[in-house]
Amino acid sequence: MRDRDAGRRAGAPGKISVLIADDHPMVRQGLRVFLELQPDIEVVAEAGDGAAAVRLAQRLRPDVVLLDLVMPGVDGVSAMELMAEAAVESRVLIVTSFGEYRTVVPAIRAGARGYVSKQVEPSALAAAIRAVAAGHVLLGPEVAAALLGADAPRGEGDGGDPQLTTREREVLDLIARGRSNREIARALTVSEKTVKTHVSNVLMKLGVADRTQAALWAVRHG
Repeated sequence: MRDRDAGRRAGAPGKISVLIADDHPMVRQGLRVFLELQPDIEVVAEAGDGAAAVRLAQRLRPDVVLLDLVMPGVDGVSAMELMAEAAVESRVLIVTSFGEYRTVVPAIRAGARGYVSKQVEPSALAAAIRAVAAGHVLLGPEVAAALLGADAPRGEGDGGDPQLTTREREVLDLIARGRSNREIARALTVSEKTVKTHVSNVLMKLGVADRTQAALWAVRHG
């Protein structure tokens, strides 16, 4: 396990700081070797289990946490729940071999911003990290299909019409397309502050905790 710059936000200015959490040393090494070749990405720490990932995320506040779902002790979903309780704002990108919806849905509900397979092409992984760091919601087509399966359990906020305004529906549609607040503001020709207000209203009316869950609500309800 490596730990740099503990006690302050980790990473060089202008770089995306990344914490790798996986219980397989070879996987961590492979991820680190590739990511350290990227000019805009810096690996600031590694964790071999969920408990260590939570501790490092609290101390280092990386931009992105690459998190395996299946780890000894505290698993990935539990680690995300603990990070949320500790008000860790790092964005989580799940990197796992497990693609079944029963592992995907809890991860998304726990706050994961993206989900990619360990078999993903290296360039696609780097692109996913950049997208998640920029505020996008990143779900592969196989994950979206699983979430939309007829037998997939529904989350909070699925019970009725949320009575969104026309503008709030426009914002929700753009959230579902993975757009950041800045991009939504540009698309709707409004300020980012206005977009933040609309996003807060959308989350409240849908009864969901974050924009990832809002995006899933939008996908389920067309």
